[in-house]
Amino acid sequence: MSSTGHCFDIGSATRESIHEFERRQKVLAQKINIPLDQLDFLSDQNLLENFDTFCSNEGVAGNGALMRLAPVPLFFQRDSKTAVEYSGISGQITHGDQKAYDACRYYGALIVAAVRGVPKFQLLSNEFYKDRMDWFNGKPLHKDIENIAKGSYKRKNGYEDGIRGKGYIVSALEAALWAFWIDEDSFEKGVLAAVNLGDDTDTTAAIYGQLAGACYGYNSLPEKWLKAVYANCDLQRAKEWMPADVSRWIRSLGEPFPKYAAIFIRKAVSGSSLLTVIDNKTLESYGVEDDQDRRKIVEYIKTLKSSSVQGVTSSNSGHDIVHNERYRNALYPFNTTGPADIRIQAAPLHYQS
Repeated sequence: MSSTGHCFDIGSATRESIHEFERRQKVLAQKINIPLDQLDFLSDQNLLENFDTFCSNEGVAGNGALMRLAPVPLFFQRDSKTAVEYSGISGQITHGDQKAYDACRYYGALIVAAVRGVPKFQLLSNEFYKDRMDWFNGKPLHKDIENIAKGSYKRKNGYEDGIRGKGYIVSALEAALWAFWIDEDSFEKGVLAAVNLGDDTDTTAAIYGQLAGACYGYNSLPEKWLKAVYANCDLQRAKEWMPADVSRWIRSLGEPFPKYAAIFIRKAVSGSSLLTVIDNKTLESYGVEDDQDRRKIVEYIKTLKSSSVQGVTSSNSGHDIVHNERYRNALYPFNTTGPADIRIQAAPLHYQS
């Protein structure tokens, strides 16, 4: 998970939780008499369910749980209740305090809403939590987090008014939302505001960036910053649909097409190949024997090509099309690729509220 491939910093709470997790693994491996390196391949559901993954002590409420949050609500964003609950669980694994659990749940809800196109003024509304209490599975927020949800961060003078980007998760959440509130719809201004609060600057900015990025989209990021990102070329390549994504798209078309999904994996068909190489003859050579099925697949591909997205490998068009055009039913709305953003042209999906 490191941006450089090496661990250059890890919070004490996370480190201690990882060590505790490893200790529990060793105990389990000895108990059931299997090699330690085979634990990741367990299929016994009872063993998996009984293994306690919550490895933090109670009362641990550092900001590390929030700074890594975004992948969880993004992954589950089509089901808001699941997204919110697993956002909380992701924090509680290493930060056992109730405030850490609820800070992650609330911020996860904000990220889900932002990805779905909820306007910024609604994200910042003091009624956001109240209006979406059904997302929280009947579990009320801790009063300190609820105070933030009601707008405690809305202090014009920031630092002078007591906003602090500290290691305590409540302070960090408040500071990140303050930066989002005063950023004038500018990702750059928001990051600088978060950093210039001082204290735990990188974490405050990382928390801010998750929500601001979901709200503003890829094109809002300063180009000069993008050029300086570590492994930028790898990230650019990662934007394109991988064969697994193409396979998911094929399955989403409904019967009889799911049976062909494995072919696209086996032939390593990427997003760009899908739009530029695949035709009737190629499909036949891949083993799609039914002529009518081949023709329909080609027609669906034409739908992708003729959509408003211009090019699979466009460096930064995709997310903003999702954001601005409200293509919200895509499988991966946080992707910056063409096909993922417009998959609903062929097979619409629906949210679970």
